[in-house]
Amino acid sequence: SPPSPPPPQFKQISQAYEVLSDAHKRALYDRGGERAMKEGGLGSRGGSGGFGSPMDIFDLFFGGGVRMRSRADRRGKTVVHQLSVSLEDLYNGTTRKLSLQKNIICRKCGGCGVREGAQRRCPKCHGSGMEVRIHQLGPSMIQQIQTVCSQCQGQGEWIRPRDCCLTCNGRKVVREKKILSVHLDKGMKDGQKITFHEEGDQVPGLEPGDIIIVLDQKEHPVFQRSGDDLIVKREISLADALCGCRQVIRTLDNRTLLVSSQPGGVGRGGVLRDTP
Repeated sequence: SPPSPPPPQFKQISQAYEVLSDAHKRALYDRGGERAMKEGGLGSRGGSGGFGSPMDIFDLFFGGGVRMRSRADRRGKTVVHQLSVSLEDLYNGTTRKLSLQKNIICRKCGGCGVREGAQRRCPKCHGSGMEVRIHQLGPSMIQQIQTVCSQCQGQGEWIRPRDCCLTCNGRKVVREKKILSVHLDKGMKDGQKITFHEEGDQVPGLEPGDIIIVLDQKEHPVFQRSGDDLIVKREISLADALCGCRQVIRTLDNRTLLVSSQPGGVGRGGVLRDTP
């Protein structure tokens, strides 16, 4: 008797494998799903067999793993740096220079990691990063094994040592010194964050992440900050507490304040207020 036709699911798996094993088709699917493939003239052949796209069969077997990877966040990591600042810096406002090292895309190879004209697509997985093997065990039994490519470790690229870019040695990025001008507004607080958008490490194929500066206020020998107030603690003698006294305080912006108390106006833990 003639062999039974393969079930619709097998066709779906075959179509999904075509997408995974072809770098161009996979890029189209990652950008816009099945609609982008159809608009690009790569629509699936035959009926859908009850599945919305060739990837739905993988969703059944792997819990949507393929879909999740295609929708993954395409931004680089956010880098956090602490910046030690004085109370004077926060009170008066200033601009600080912060020197750091960051990765930038190699200008020589443009971030591909290979010399001009060299092949960088993995020959084993054809750039998909995955190895997919499909076995039909019977008329209605299918076995599928999907693993990370053993040659490129899922990167989709495999570069021979002799083809590496001489500037970045195949790493696609180089380290570069970067100096950030960190502007501190008057009244900023300890622990406040300043964000430099898209100034993080560069990675080919990803948008750069952010650099976040966290202000770390150093302890001041005279003043303590409480919200928007500055507190100075001074010990005075019993005579000054009973008879009244005057104290001169130099502020953080080099002004001179004269604070005074009336006779008998200060008890233990009392407060002296400044006199205009």
